[in-house]
Amino acid sequence: MVATLSDLLAEGVEGRGVLVRSDLNVPLDDNGAITDPGRIIASVPTLKALAEAGAKVVVTAHLGRPKGEPDPKFSLAPVAAALSEQLGRHVQLAGDVVGTDALARAEGLTDGDVLLLENIRFDARETSKDDAERRALAEALAGLVEGADGSPGAFVSDGFGVVHRKQASVFDVATLLPHYAGTLVATEVKVLAQLTSSTERPYAVVLGGSKVSDKLAVIENLATKADSIVIGGGMCYTFLAAQGLSVGDSLCQVEMIDTCKKLLETYGDVIHLPVDIEVADGFAADSPHETVAADKIPDGKMGLDIGPESVKRFTALLSNAKTVFWNGPMGVFEFPAFAAGTKGVAEAIIGATGKGAFSVVGGGDSAAAVRQLGLPDDGFSHISTGGGASLEYLEGKTLPGIDVLES
Repeated sequence: MVATLSDLLAEGVEGRGVLVRSDLNVPLDDNGAITDPGRIIASVPTLKALAEAGAKVVVTAHLGRPKGEPDPKFSLAPVAAALSEQLGRHVQLAGDVVGTDALARAEGLTDGDVLLLENIRFDARETSKDDAERRALAEALAGLVEGADGSPGAFVSDGFGVVHRKQASVFDVATLLPHYAGTLVATEVKVLAQLTSSTERPYAVVLGGSKVSDKLAVIENLATKADSIVIGGGMCYTFLAAQGLSVGDSLCQVEMIDTCKKLLETYGDVIHLPVDIEVADGFAADSPHETVAADKIPDGKMGLDIGPESVKRFTALLSNAKTVFWNGPMGVFEFPAFAAGTKGVAEAIIGATGKGAFSVVGGGDSAAAVRQLGLPDDGFSHISTGGGASLEYLEGKTLPGIDVLES
């Protein structure tokens, strides 16, 4: 039984240091501006509840993939500003991770204050494979929320997007402090558990994205549970090639063709592929393009989206679904000319949700597409913040950051 934020609040947190691992890994444009604040917004309920209850809140999070050392382009400064706006209270940003500035600021916190540590991945120990190195960083993090009398603080895990990682701020710190699942993590686990156990049928799965290899385990695990698996995005061309079709210059994982053949032989009645494709001369927003049948992709052309007939067929499959899981766009939705497939399928899921279906958007690019294409967040039952974590959960894998909360 995992203790939750509600349990911690019931114990009382006024004047107590609480370390929160949030997922604030938001996308930035070339000017360093946040393009999708979804993860920041999702982190607010837990942080707000703790601050309003009088806790001294210390938040740790990462941004991007710095190489274990400070890198200005991955600073959490824009995140601190956005988080301040969302919380309606000032969020301090430490100039380091667990250094002198972080320690001084943590010691100076008063009840209800919120301190954001600088990017946790500026410290190479966060992602180290060496248990002792990770533990040393975890001990330093725990020290930031220790009481003046030496009493331990508490740890709240609220970054679902990282719970599949055995990292210092996700896993090791939970072995040192009383630990609790935050609102976001508790909700995500409950939702995903529903997709793997008490699933109402018909159950439809929509998978896109670039690589079959990224989704292989999910396909294998859900093919025995779902009534239909719709496949689009770059990964569909490997499946089309497995049928013996030419895919031109489209993205294709040649080494996965035999695997896709076996999947089609075993689950051919469940897996559904596009029947038409939007092909272009090249990978560019303004590339000349046309719609062709999936078995007529010309040499020298590359598929960048599914076609309108595929959207119609997929919509028919989804219209009667009672449960839908979607992970991965149907095409290069970032280019307006190749966004229609993703938008059409998303609208079909919204339609099913409006008729009572339970729908889950599996984070990552799918969540970004919902917002970029102007689709309503409340058109879906749940939008996950954790793409990789969601997939690994549905694959049946053990997530270290969840497993440790149960101990």
